Amino acid sequence: MTVHPVDEKLPALKMATSGLQHVAAMYAGVVAPPLIVGAAIGLSATELTFLTGACLFTAGLATFLQTLGFWKIGARLPFVNGVTFAGVAPMTAIVASTDDKSDALPIIFGAVIVAGLLGFLAAPVFCKAVRFFPPVVTGSVITLIGVSLLPVAFGWAQGPDPRADDYGSTTYLTLAGVTLLIVLLLRRFTRGFVKQIAVLIGLIAGTLVAIPFGVTDFSPVAQADVVGFPTPFHFGAPQFQLAAILSLCVVMVVSMTESTADMLALGEIVERPADEKTIAAGLRADTLGSALSPLFNGFMCSAFAQNIGLVAMTRIRSRFVVAAGGGFLVLMGLCPMAASLIAVVPRPVLGGAGVVLFGSVAASGIQTLVRAGLDKDNNVLIVAVSLAVGIIPITAPGFYHAFPETAKIVLDSGISTGCVTAVVLNLLFNHLGKGGEAQDVTHPMEAGQEIAAVR
Repeated sequence: MTVHPVDEKLPALKMATSGLQHVAAMYAGVVAPPLIVGAAIGLSATELTFLTGACLFTAGLATFLQTLGFWKIGARLPFVNGVTFAGVAPMTAIVASTDDKSDALPIIFGAVIVAGLLGFLAAPVFCKAVRFFPPVVTGSVITLIGVSLLPVAFGWAQGPDPRADDYGSTTYLTLAGVTLLIVLLLRRFTRGFVKQIAVLIGLIAGTLVAIPFGVTDFSPVAQADVVGFPTPFHFGAPQFQLAAILSLCVVMVVSMTESTADMLALGEIVERPADEKTIAAGLRADTLGSALSPLFNGFMCSAFAQNIGLVAMTRIRSRFVVAAGGGFLVLMGLCPMAASLIAVVPRPVLGGAGVVLFGSVAASGIQTLVRAGLDKDNNVLIVAVSLAVGIIPITAPGFYHAFPETAKIVLDSGISTGCVTAVVLNLLFNHLGKGGEAQDVTHPMEAGQEIAAVR
């Protein structure tokens, strides 16, 4: 019996190195939210390290739920889960509105628990949106995911601190360029396993190149403890405040929308299309992981789009590889010294590798659009407008400045706004008859031959 590449179990060494490559690609995204929120609260260096380790630990647990799964929980696709960045703004707003900063984290944790549980209950209904995602929609969304992530890579390439005088210096940009060049050369002139872990090798080589420039900082390794466990409710028992709960429920809706788009994108890339059942199971894993995360002092979890690029580029589609990455995340949460090894990689080096990773996602979206029937005027309009709406937060960051903060949580997510726009326009142009009656919606992974039939 032939095993699908998604369910393939690779040799131990290949599994470990490929899993570590996934961790390296998403590490900065996991640790950024706790660092930002912890700094806003005024946590000490020790407490900040604890909070970061807790988020790594819970990201590993959420990744296990998503990749390995049990019962009707887990998409069982090569998805890395971690702290969603969509929650940073509302969490910092909660911190700012809390008089006693020691209550901020318990209030956040209480809101995350409620939002996660409500999302878990809503997953079976939310997943039905999959039938409104034909290739013209999924292609637009996948492209937007890649385009939306590229500014992250460009920011990393310029240095670790946007407020520093040397931000964007030639040294940082050169290191990013050298890392990118190393990855490209490895992808061009090597074969087999070395080619597949080109990003990991590029990160290691880029870090070594950065040492003479004084950019590589090994102090986190020297200062880190060997063993540490995220004690349950370390910062206090969760508190439940309505305003905070409503705020993070909005974030949960945004997160579930992006996760749905991510699952559709990854299903296309690994050639196992995500149907309603898969998406419902994936959303249950996201939301259950979020609800359990505060128990170990973690934040809301969601699928990490940047790792889709790694799957697309390496063509290693095994979910067990990503589960191995989840194992590394758990170990990092239990061993701060191990976590600090990844922290040694300079931000510009991550930026150089990120250009390849995130650009690969956008390229996958373009490949999907090629099969979406762009010879039809209606589809061209859908793609044009949804991409335009989706890149507003990138090209005009202050565009929605006059809107309420709650609305901006959604509007400032180009993936979410672009996704909603594509779905609505697809219904308007391709599935509403002359009498206003909705036509049958095709399977999301079938090409656009049916479009002519509904005109």
